[in-house]
Amino acid sequence: MPMQNVRTTPIEGQKPGTSGLRKKTGVFRRPHFLENYVQSIFDGIGGIDGKTLVIGGDGRFFNDAAIQIILRMACANSAAKCIVGQGGLLSTPAASHLIRLREADGGLILSASHNPGGPDADFGLKYNGPNGGPASEAVTDKIFERTKTLALYKIAAAEDIDLEQLGTHRLENMTIEIVDPVSDYADLMQTIVDFPKIRALFAGGFTMCFDAMHAVTGPYAHAILEDMLGAPQGTVINGQPSSDFGKGHPDPNPIWAKTLMDKMYGPAAPDFGAASDGDGDRNMIVGRGAYVTPSDSLALLTAHAHLAPGYADGLLGVARSMPTSRAVDRVAESLGIACYETPTGWKFFGNLLDAGKVTLCGEESAGTGSDHVREKDGLWAVLLWLNILAETGKSVSELMADLWSDHGRCYYSRLDYEDVETDRATAMMDGLRAKLDGLVGTEIAGLQVEAADEFAYLDPVDGSRSTGQGLRIVFGHGGRAVFRLSGTGTQGATIRIYLEQLQTEAERLNDAPETALASVREAALAVSDLVGMTGRDAPDVIT
Repeated sequence: MPMQNVRTTPIEGQKPGTSGLRKKTGVFRRPHFLENYVQSIFDGIGGIDGKTLVIGGDGRFFNDAAIQIILRMACANSAAKCIVGQGGLLSTPAASHLIRLREADGGLILSASHNPGGPDADFGLKYNGPNGGPASEAVTDKIFERTKTLALYKIAAAEDIDLEQLGTHRLENMTIEIVDPVSDYADLMQTIVDFPKIRALFAGGFTMCFDAMHAVTGPYAHAILEDMLGAPQGTVINGQPSSDFGKGHPDPNPIWAKTLMDKMYGPAAPDFGAASDGDGDRNMIVGRGAYVTPSDSLALLTAHAHLAPGYADGLLGVARSMPTSRAVDRVAESLGIACYETPTGWKFFGNLLDAGKVTLCGEESAGTGSDHVREKDGLWAVLLWLNILAETGKSVSELMADLWSDHGRCYYSRLDYEDVETDRATAMMDGLRAKLDGLVGTEIAGLQVEAADEFAYLDPVDGSRSTGQGLRIVFGHGGRAVFRLSGTGTQGATIRIYLEQLQTEAERLNDAPETALASVREAALAVSDLVGMTGRDAPDVIT
């Protein structure tokens, strides 16, 4: 079988972000684009000669074809073995677990997470390291530098591998092992949460709806919730993975998971509702007529994690991304454990997890995880919620009411202004940045500014410093507004404004979020001049 050294030239636009490289599918399918990036990954990590890699993705359009290219390139670059999920499928948390379980040298995960899929939609590829987590900034910097100098890539001329056939295959001197994508992950879950207790919950008539959103968690949810835990057939909806996610948007929030939300707020709502995203690392939690924000979910899980066998000895600490609400900070303080504030991006949690400083971590963008893997994990969060519901015998609404009564309520919302012209979005952020030094002590829309800065992070494990991580304005009485440009889109810019308001008065704990956040929202729009700078008079998505 001939091994080809294909001459190429650097391709612009291959700088990986916090979750790898994301582009339109059509861009990845251009001549040499995928191959250049894959070779840059291999070179950037010091080569893959004799190494073992885990490979899988969320099943979106181009997933299977891209895996075939990656396998031929891994062979030509002298990898010893590739472990691939059957059909090319692996949820992101399952891939992280498989890397760790098999002591692999890393993995390639094909996904654009919660972004839409299809020929005209989005695709993505990221490298995860030997710890199972996203590559560090030092590694992604090396990969990016290699993209700028690449002159050739290596690929074997070979027939496609049958990705549906479980077992061992050979490609020249490289072994390819096709594995069940669910079984190892399901085994791990049984060591963390109390499966017998959850089985008893369902046996007692507890009802649930899990919306897999036509994405990768469908097979996992069918196997674990319905087959292993005894939830009635039909508990999992939209459970067949689709290359275009059923022509939907696999982002678990009240806007895109409308089918689930309509069911949970309907007259015959189940006791519990949940959804996950394209690659299975995000989650949404809903009770009967009660949506739980991701920030509140992290706080609730922190407060009650000890009820699950995997956390019976308590938590070492917790971490949250800076834009995430400070609800978990209040719970951590009551438990006497550390709470770390990091930049957005799961790789920042990896150092804390590896160093044994934290057990749970989470982001406001529907990602929650623990030290069982080095990625956020949507289905794990759902199972931990089920364990807590089974142990307490309380409803979602009752659990949240108790949390707010004990710790106060951090009202929270995120405003997304999508596909803003990049120049306008940048100008708005630059203009606000220039104001920060003079804001403290001033009043904006009736709110007193107590602090204003641009968030920078000093990693307590390796001493690295990350700057430019978002603009923060803190108001009196627990109010806060955070401004960031998102790195998860594939065109234009997404401006995200995060609004938070603490409320501790008992009679105000059930105010409508729109009412509780009205003053902070008015102040955020006024100080940023978002409407004037961008021409946008309303966000595209509110969560």
